[in-house]
Amino acid sequence: MSMTEQEQHERILPARADVPYGRAAGGDVAVSTRIRLARNFEDYPFPNRLTDHALAEEIVRLVTDELCGVEDFTLRRMNGISAEEAASLRESNLISQDLIKNRAISAVLISSDESISVMINEEDHIREQYFMKGFDLTSAYERLSGIDDIIASAIPFAYDKQFGYLTACPTNLGTGLRASVMLFLPAMARSGLIRAFAAQFSEEGLTVRGAYGEGSGAEGSLYQVSNERTLGRSEAEILGAVENAVFRVIEAEHRERKRLLAEDRLGIADLVLRSLGILTNCVRLNMREFMRYMQNVKFGVALGLLEGDLDELDGLIVDMRPSNIDQINGSPLEEGEYDVFRAAYVGDVLRRMGLIGEEARSRLSGVR
Repeated sequence: MSMTEQEQHERILPARADVPYGRAAGGDVAVSTRIRLARNFEDYPFPNRLTDHALAEEIVRLVTDELCGVEDFTLRRMNGISAEEAASLRESNLISQDLIKNRAISAVLISSDESISVMINEEDHIREQYFMKGFDLTSAYERLSGIDDIIASAIPFAYDKQFGYLTACPTNLGTGLRASVMLFLPAMARSGLIRAFAAQFSEEGLTVRGAYGEGSGAEGSLYQVSNERTLGRSEAEILGAVENAVFRVIEAEHRERKRLLAEDRLGIADLVLRSLGILTNCVRLNMREFMRYMQNVKFGVALGLLEGDLDELDGLIVDMRPSNIDQINGSPLEEGEYDVFRAAYVGDVLRRMGLIGEEARSRLSGVR
């Protein structure tokens, strides 16, 4: 990198002693952290103009050679995998729909633990992303910056002194950085506070979206808080703004949970136990019903009314999407079989988890 690029590429956000990272504190709200970087290379047409398949293949090879030499990545070419596998990767947030659309020239490098994916020839030449559980924007950014530096040291990025990193979409100009935190907000969703926060965040250059990003709904009371602006702010400023916003949301969600329990503990317990009863006893379960009842069971765990592991419940949500069910089953199911499979599988998992242990029985018996 040139000195100008280094100045733009600030990676260190001062550590804070009061940060509620991980599941230990605030983790009953913060599900995961995601960092994404958009980049293009100097001497190649952007993917929407990349009609020469030899050049597209050259980009795939160059990125693969650099990263596989220092990290344990697996290369998957989109034109070499089935539609079912592509859909499963999409449902696991490892690839985007745009990568699938560009399958003639696109590929993805996925780390062995599936925390990092580098999409090649998507909307931009590369889209690097790193996922981690809990809430730690600084560590996530530093991890992905290491990958970014490896690529930049071998293949010059398209960069402009005024506009920063050049990207296919103007909204990604500048740092090319999207920092987001997935949050579980059942209490704020019930009270309608989400709308007020979303309006306030919009004025701060931030946005609140559903679990699958722009245009998606808030399935299971899951919301993403992320930066909307990438131009005119340094990486450190973006990370700081998102981090501050997430702190405020976590505090508001905890306040709302306490208020709901104080005002209607009996009603909340009834909602949680009815949902658990349906999930452990139904014969058919479509995805919409599953998400509606699962958010209530997770809410019960977060409130201490049930015993369980939120990470395991979040993993179950990912597993129960159609393409991932195909992976678990070993082959695609018929149209009407997914709801039956989902009901049986979810019931087995939740019964095995023993969500109503002795401590939970004691808490629930105290509900008046």
